[in-house]
Amino acid sequence: MKTSRMIVKTVALLLVCCGASLCHAAEKPNIILVMPDDVGYGDYASLGNPVMRTPTVDSLKKQSMLFTQFHTSPTCAPCRSALLSGRHEFKNGVTHTVLERERLSLKTITLPQVLKTVGYTSGIFGKWHLGDEEAYRPENRGFDEVYIHGAGGIGQTYAGSCGDAPGNSNINPALWHNGKFEKTQGYCTDLFFEQAMVWMESKQKVKQPFFAMITPNAAHTPLVLPEAYYQQYIGKPGVDINMAKFFGMIENIDTNLGKLLAKLKEWQIEENTLVIYLGSDNGGTFGTKLYNAGMRGGKCTVYQGGTRVPCFFRWPAGNIPAGSSCDALSAHLDILPTLAEITGATLSDEVKQQVEGRSLLPLLKNAKAEWPERTLVHHLGRWGKGKVAESKYACSAIQNARFTLVNNEELYDLQADPGETTNVIAKHSDVVASLRTAYDQWWEAVQPLLVNEHVKAPKMNPFKELYWKQFGGEPTPEMLKRMDPDTPPGEKAPGPKREKKQ
Repeated sequence: MKTSRMIVKTVALLLVCCGASLCHAAEKPNIILVMPDDVGYGDYASLGNPVMRTPTVDSLKKQSMLFTQFHTSPTCAPCRSALLSGRHEFKNGVTHTVLERERLSLKTITLPQVLKTVGYTSGIFGKWHLGDEEAYRPENRGFDEVYIHGAGGIGQTYAGSCGDAPGNSNINPALWHNGKFEKTQGYCTDLFFEQAMVWMESKQKVKQPFFAMITPNAAHTPLVLPEAYYQQYIGKPGVDINMAKFFGMIENIDTNLGKLLAKLKEWQIEENTLVIYLGSDNGGTFGTKLYNAGMRGGKCTVYQGGTRVPCFFRWPAGNIPAGSSCDALSAHLDILPTLAEITGATLSDEVKQQVEGRSLLPLLKNAKAEWPERTLVHHLGRWGKGKVAESKYACSAIQNARFTLVNNEELYDLQADPGETTNVIAKHSDVVASLRTAYDQWWEAVQPLLVNEHVKAPKMNPFKELYWKQFGGEPTPEMLKRMDPDTPPGEKAPGPKREKKQ
């Protein structure tokens, strides 16, 4: 009898331990994070778009937990910075997408560096956009496998360090692969997914847990892709040629995601692979004119349409309820602490001080779990040189689960008015006072960390310089002027002009 009671107690203890965390799978889970560029909440069929074809994401929705109140940053580089660090982008020095202000502070500890402490290898495939100079590139920020383009878009050229390889295009691009350029054949998104799958297969064969970050530049401009990928949208009601190309880019991502998920099944690792599909790095662009999920604004705004995106978590072995949804206020800041807890990574004191996001693990186990009140700050940044102080409230918002205070003068009740149509600032003085106080404290805290505001920029894009060194060739006088930060604006050639490949 005594033995029976001991067995019962032991089993009960095991059940408690197993239920305490999703990270108690037989092996550490592989982790895949897929994040398209410039895609809106309303650009998916299962989320209401009337013309889009996204069968893979629609199916994934039935297999995942969907976070419906998930927020990112208003633009590209800031979002990537916050996701990889677990804190607001300004605290990483990232206040823009160009002009050296897209560079992730070298003092920031990144997600792959955290995962490395518990045996993970990490790869990035697609868009990096957190610094093209050597010290800032992903191979020096924790990633072991790197397959990327430069700048924020393929073929871009900006003054200073932000610029891609010369003459690059979405079709047959030259891509930076583990320390050198490779001239490729194919469409960029296809290439990023294909290389990711090659790398993941090699890691699963030796049973090393991996973190794969697949970040296609699509559907960011330039809208260059094979016609076969978008012709199905031409002539659809309300769809012009640019929107057709934009939708074609998204459908192509969906197709590649389907191929990836099929591979996980073929490799027999889908049960213990956590797939996070973060629907975009910021709010929508071309598609918002057709359907914006009832929201106001898009990319480069701090209204809900500029920051709210869908986020799906699928992990069969982790017992995430399939086909469920969670409406807790959540954000890209939460990815790092969530993955740290799932993988058992212990955050050092330095990382604990850095991270301000929360682990989503309680919600992944129970979408209705207790979730304390919080505020999120959105700020476009992009102020002019030396204009930090006067830009405190410009294109800013601070929100909690119910209210959002925009530009310090507009208050919207998101529960009663999710489309942000009626300013109720006169009716809720206590809410306004509370949000203003929290915002003022946040603003003061970020000031010492704006480390990129006055750095000296190089006279040549590093990626172009590396390309010419590897393959030969040199910049034209016009290109030298475009890259030189000291060239007066009136003397720069209009962009985005692409030079011919050497």
